[in-house]
Amino acid sequence: QVQLVESGGGLVQAGGSLRLSCAVSRQTLRNALMAWFRQAPGKEREFVASHTWTGTGGINYADSVKGRFTISRENAQNMLSLQMSGLKPEDTAVYYCAAAIVWESSSYYSTRWYKYWGQGTQVTVSS
Repeated sequence: QVQLVESGGGLVQAGGSLRLSCAVSRQTLRNALMAWFRQAPGKEREFVASHTWTGTGGINYADSVKGRFTISRENAQNMLSLQMSGLKPEDTAVYYCAAAIVWESSSYYSTRWYKYWGQGTQVTVSS
């Protein structure tokens, strides 16, 4: 059974930094598309960043976080990370780690591809 477990959330002031980690229980996700999503209260879950070793997908970011967030991945340690800097109050949300086994490269940002999800970790940015 595949498990994704996030950690690293918390409360930070605007302009601060946080690093989120996602531990993946199985190495069968080695070639999976891995991503971070977030969901603020009353809003839909939205794409933040993704990473894949395969094809031409590479690394992608939502426009709202580009230049501030960095996604990284270490297959040897079954770990996905999200380094967040320059945090803004609008970044406040529950952040989820997710994995897709099959996906279309043109719609990597769509939740419909992601079969496995973590339980989420809260990130709160105060102004």
